[in-house]
Amino acid sequence: SSMEDAVVAHLASRAFPGVDVVFLDTGYHFEETIGTRDAVQAVMDVNVITLTPRQTVAEQDAAYGPRLHDRDPDLCCALRKVKPLEEGLAGYEAWATGLRRDESPTRAGTPVVGWDEKRRKVKISPIARWTQDDVEAYVAEHGVLTNPLLMDGYTSVGCAPCTRRVAEGEDARAGRWAGR
Repeated sequence: SSMEDAVVAHLASRAFPGVDVVFLDTGYHFEETIGTRDAVQAVMDVNVITLTPRQTVAEQDAAYGPRLHDRDPDLCCALRKVKPLEEGLAGYEAWATGLRRDESPTRAGTPVVGWDEKRRKVKISPIARWTQDDVEAYVAEHGVLTNPLLMDGYTSVGCAPCTRRVAEGEDARAGRWAGR
């Protein structure tokens, strides 16, 4: 869970009470994102498992130089997101994600149920066919927790150094890795 909104965690908790919800703590999250994770753990019937990279931000800075996210965002994401997720999902046969087709052209073909070849496991995207309006309606109907940053101009929330508010008229994901 990215803790942008807790829709998938909520859906999963209703279908499988006590389900594991994996959260990647990159060390670069907004305080609001960490607070959303903690609130989800407190109010939903889920088991939040926080995954962390092998290196702290300070250790990564010492090894690669400061602000790796500015110089080589792909390497930073590989170290802080991709590798910890691969390791954290190793004991599972399937995993679910909140990807939606309407989020970007690269996600337009997201299957609801597919095969994650890289991780060699089933990948479920239960809200792949949902629109932003569907998400907002579900959140309102069920009182699902959302990251407060969504009310502050962030339409997609990632790591703080790589996320900015979105200007009116911009694509919803324009604030992620802006300028790249």
